[in-house]
Amino acid sequence: MKTKKKSYTVYFASELFSLKHLIGNAYLAEAIYEKSHGRYLCVLPQNLEQRGNTAQSIRDQDIRTLLECDLGLFNYDGPELDSGTVVEFMFAKFADIPSVILRSDFRHGGDQRGDPWNLMTSFYPRTANVILDSLGLYKAQLGNRHRGNAPLDEVVRLAGQHSSAGAQLMCEQIAQACVRALDRVVATEPIMPKHLREEVYHWLALMPGFKGKEKELRKDLEKILERKVDHDLL
Repeated sequence: MKTKKKSYTVYFASELFSLKHLIGNAYLAEAIYEKSHGRYLCVLPQNLEQRGNTAQSIRDQDIRTLLECDLGLFNYDGPELDSGTVVEFMFAKFADIPSVILRSDFRHGGDQRGDPWNLMTSFYPRTANVILDSLGLYKAQLGNRHRGNAPLDEVVRLAGQHSSAGAQLMCEQIAQACVRALDRVVATEPIMPKHLREEVYHWLALMPGFKGKEKELRKDLEKILERKVDHDLL
């Protein structure tokens, strides 16, 4: 009998406020699933059913979903990092969740010579960085498709969907890099000492100020911790 291949849930932290964000998130999440042969199942916050319309109910659900997931993927694009994504990354580190930071933006930001973002979000354990030039990858794909041919006019380019085909190949390359990084971090040993696990997860049930009964919240976090231990993640 064949053993079923283990799969992991991945919290996909990114901006989700515009057409470009929503399409990009969905496309990359599906490409990661395909490239990993179903090993990594990205959970998109844009797909979560928001129970209630209050800001806190949205925040609470996102944080609890992050803590439930096995890994995290954090999109660090833009001249300024999305503040919500940075907060979620720090929560992941508090919970010792293996994490991948993705930057597909070729612009350099931040205040250090190394990572192209603020140094306060660098140097954390169980974290891998994927830093790529998405525009360069896209241009290379378009060049490969039309090498040796005359430049396309816009009618041919649009009718033949050449731009979206190039974008698809670019996305697949980025997804493959993310899969390799997820493979690396999921194989890393936990840094949280075993004797502190219960105390840390009890604190994580209290620290955010979730709405709900404290006893039920603690039980939920105990179940999350138990699952992570069973999956050799903590």
